[in-house]
Amino acid sequence: MSVLAPFTRLLLATIAASFLAVPGLVDAAPRAGQSAPNFKVISTSGQTISLDNYRGHVLILDFFATWCQPCRLSIPHLVEMNRKYGKQGLQILGLSVDEDGERVVKAFTDEFRVNYPLALAGDPTTVDFGVRSVPVMYLIDKKGKIVEVYRGYSDDMARSVEQAIKHLLAEK
Repeated sequence: MSVLAPFTRLLLATIAASFLAVPGLVDAAPRAGQSAPNFKVISTSGQTISLDNYRGHVLILDFFATWCQPCRLSIPHLVEMNRKYGKQGLQILGLSVDEDGERVVKAFTDEFRVNYPLALAGDPTTVDFGVRSVPVMYLIDKKGKIVEVYRGYSDDMARSVEQAIKHLLAEK
C-alpha cells in the first residue's frame, strides 16, 4: 500500500496540472471590461429573457441557489436595491442553479418577496459565465459590458455594489 500512495499523489498532481494547462477550463469566467455573454432563459413566470432585454439598463445578474446561506443573506439587499433604483434604470435578474427545479425557486420567491424576475440558469448559461460557486453577481452596464464581478456576500460588498450602481445610473 505504501507504494501506491506516492503513485496516487503523482497521478492526482498530473491531473490537476493538466487542468491548469488548459486556459479555457480555468479562465472561463468573463471579466470586468468584457462584453457579457448573451443568454436565453425562461423566467418562473414563463417569459423568455435574454441579455438583449436589458440593453440601456444597468443589470445585476445574480447567480444563486435557494439552499445557499450567503445567497439567502444577499436577496433582501437585492430586493431593496430593486425597490430603490428600479425606476431609475436598474434591472435585476436572479438565475438559480438549483437542481430541484422551478417549484423550489417559486417557493423561494414567495418566502423572500422577491420583486424581480427569477429563472433557472441552466448549464449553457452557468458555463458561459464560468459559475463554479454561488453567490456570484455580475454588474453589467447599459451597453452590455461587465463592470464588476462580485463573489460571495458581505455588508462591505453590498455597499460597493450600491455605489457602483449609483455611478452607472448617472452615466448617459
